[in-house]
Amino acid sequence: MNSAHTIGLFRGPEITPWLDDVARLRVTVFRDWPYLYEGDPDFERDYLAAYARSAESVFVLAMQGGEVVGASTGVPLADDTEAFRQPFLDSGMDPEDVFYFGESVLLPAYRGHGIGHAFFDHREAHARALGRFGWTAFCAVDRDADDPRRPVGHRTHEAFWDRRGYTRQPGMTMRLAWNEIGRGEVDHALTFWLRGLGPLR
Repeated sequence: MNSAHTIGLFRGPEITPWLDDVARLRVTVFRDWPYLYEGDPDFERDYLAAYARSAESVFVLAMQGGEVVGASTGVPLADDTEAFRQPFLDSGMDPEDVFYFGESVLLPAYRGHGIGHAFFDHREAHARALGRFGWTAFCAVDRDADDPRRPVGHRTHEAFWDRRGYTRQPGMTMRLAWNEIGRGEVDHALTFWLRGLGPLR
């Protein structure tokens, strides 16, 4: 596989032409462990449209040959839904002070080439340039270590997130339901990871 790729940044309304591409990518990547998501591209496009309505949102896209092979998103937490804001309110944090990182999805053939770091670098730089956020945050689904569906040899991203300066916040958890492959709609716990948005390292 030719690992050459380009990274594109799109902000606010600039996101709109890319909604279908990112929706398809979400359905493809989230079908795998740990999300096991039985996705619907139309639903995904509607979900992502909220990012296009936020003037301060960002899409970071990895592209090769005109094809979107990876995507990473971000939006001011105050522009996201109540379900995402509530754990911060419960913890005494002002959502206005948090820039939320949505999904990072990347086709398997393009992993291991530094794109994951580029996704974080660009989103953190975007949040920092806005000049009014003290924190960046994301959430990840909680799965039992002994879940029989876990692929053999699977490694979590926790070491990567830790190296990026993010800390898991036990108890700072939201609930979100989605259709799991072969199981229908299932309620899931997702726990937040936070990093103080200090000066560029």
